[in-house]
Amino acid sequence: MNTPTLISTLVFGLVVVVLIGLVIRRMLRGWRRRAERQEELVGTLPSMPDQVGSALIAPTRGLYLGSTLAPNWLDRVTAGDLGYRCKAVLTRYREGILLERSGAGPIWMPAASVTGVRTERAMAGKVLPTRTPQGTADSAAGGILVIRWTLPSGTVLDTGFRGDDRKEYARWITQTGDVA
Repeated sequence: MNTPTLISTLVFGLVVVVLIGLVIRRMLRGWRRRAERQEELVGTLPSMPDQVGSALIAPTRGLYLGSTLAPNWLDRVTAGDLGYRCKAVLTRYREGILLERSGAGPIWMPAASVTGVRTERAMAGKVLPTRTPQGTADSAAGGILVIRWTLPSGTVLDTGFRGDDRKEYARWITQTGDVA
């Protein structure tokens, strides 16, 4: 390689690295600004009561996918630690629903604030194709358990959970009326 070609290659490489750095910086700034805007909407999360009764639905292990501002399934909440995906355990009590997350604080959804539990096939960055036994796509079935609930600030959230065993979803959906 001759010297002019080497120099132009190094300059081009430096320009590409700087451009990638600028794009990443702008993305992070956008994430932070979105979180700042949502802080007021979200407010403080409900605290877990000192005592809860026995579990109505045994702990369900899986993955916390995040929360979105209802009814827009693409408007991810980034305030606090609500925007981070992590392993989680979901448990239903008569007093409400507890979502214990690894590496993040627990989320307590009081029974009075839970308005529904349903399944979906997509939520803020996660789309799960579902297949029927014949191998054709089934858009009606969902692989994500979505809990719609209202924060003390009045903001309505959809919280997404992808269980390790999706057969347990039926218990969550049928016992929605038992929580309130």
